[in-house]
Parts: sequence; C-alpha cells; structure tokens
Amino acid sequence: MSWSDFYRRRDALDAVLRAAAGNPAAPLTFDRDAFATEDELILALHYRWMQQLTGRLGAALEDSDDDRVETVARTWRALAAEQPVLRAVLDAHLTDTEAIEREQRMLALTAGLAELSEPSAEIARVGAAFANLVRTRPGVVPGRHRRLAKSA
Repeated sequence: MSWSDFYRRRDALDAVLRAAAGNPAAPLTFDRDAFATEDELILALHYRWMQQLTGRLGAALEDSDDDRVETVARTWRALAAEQPVLRAVLDAHLTDTEAIEREQRMLALTAGLAELSEPSAEIARVGAAFANLVRTRPGVVPGRHRRLAKSA
C-alpha cells in the first residue's frame, strides 16, 4: 500500500464516521475505491479501534498502580467516550466473529482474567462477559475477578 492509498483509506474512514454521526446504525456509505466491501470497511474501522485501545491499555497499565481489571475497564470506557461514533458503528455493524473474539480475548488477557494457557474459546467467553459488564454497568468493576471468570 502506498502512502497515497493509506491517506485515501484514512480519509474514507473519517468520512464514514462523520456521515454516521447522526445514525451509526444506518447503512454505511463509503468510497468503494478505498474499500471493496462493507465488511472490509468495518474490519478497517475495527482495526482503528484496536490500535487505539491496545496503545492506551499499554500506557495505562504502565502508568497505573490500580487493579488491572479496573484499569482495563476505565481505559475501554474512556476510549468509547472519546470515540462514540466509532464504537457505535462497530456495535451496530461488526459481525465478524473472529474480530469480535480477538477483542474479547485481548480484554480478558490484559485484565488478567484469563491466561494464554487456557483454551481460546474460554478466553473469549471470559472476555465477552467482562466486555458486557464494562458496557452495561459503567460504575461496576467486579471485585472478585476469578469469580467473573468462573461465572461468565
């Protein structure tokens, strides 16, 4: 990919988010020269989310003495608040199971709720439960982290 392709794709993603601001669940309009399919576009938006999230998580964990679960939850919520249209578009349109589970596994592992030695499906299940708590109960961070893993 050339730099001009990179900038064209970046600008196309920005245009999609600007257009989706009024209704993130509406069908997306996008530059078909930059993205061949809507699935390709959604995966590019998810990649943008994951880049920002992983970078922020790395910095937050380095700078914090707080509990890992609390730090991961706070960081995810902060990014979602800073990028509400991006998060809403992903929530409405991302259906790629592999991408969703990749994010869930990353959350579970980063929060220390799972270990790499566990089966991938189990890590994703724990991550899904954690992500659900982070999304639906913003003031709640589970106090007994292993209990979350067992009851999820």
